[in-house]
Amino acid sequence: MVKGLLFPLLFALFLFLFHSGAHSIKSQPQELKSFNIQETQDVKRACSYTVSIKTSCSSVSYTRDKISLAFGDAYHNEVYAARLDDPSSGTFERCSTDTFQIQGPCAGRICYLYLRRIGSDGWIPENVKIYGPDSRSVTFYYGTRLPNGVWYGFDLCSGRTTITGSSPVDSKMDGLPVSDM
Repeated sequence: MVKGLLFPLLFALFLFLFHSGAHSIKSQPQELKSFNIQETQDVKRACSYTVSIKTSCSSVSYTRDKISLAFGDAYHNEVYAARLDDPSSGTFERCSTDTFQIQGPCAGRICYLYLRRIGSDGWIPENVKIYGPDSRSVTFYYGTRLPNGVWYGFDLCSGRTTITGSSPVDSKMDGLPVSDM
């Protein structure tokens, strides 16, 4: 009798913990061949996101690379920051974490994230953590050098195979740094 109740209780606890907290993405990042940003100011409701990017201790000591970011949900609510880098402020130094406040369309559960690096320094991100307005967070693990000039990351949205870039994108704040940790 007790064994018969134990399994359903453990299963319910597992489901509760899985759906209630932060989520980590640990698959391998991939190059995205076709990603066209289509900026628009036609956003019905804007939300604020906190994005923390940890630079790998294997990265160059500092970078002059231009770093862009795009993320969103399975419903094509996309948030885009054209430039996150600022070499004069020490952004993306080795073993550091930089935090940005980014405005964009309100999204559901974030299930894709892409970074793009343009330059010759070879910056290496360790991970990217996104906090949405619903206070859930999701972490995407890189740990590898980004290829130059291409969008590189993760798309784990069920039912989606590629990002088409056909949805509205907002870049009003373009990832203004709020603090360095």
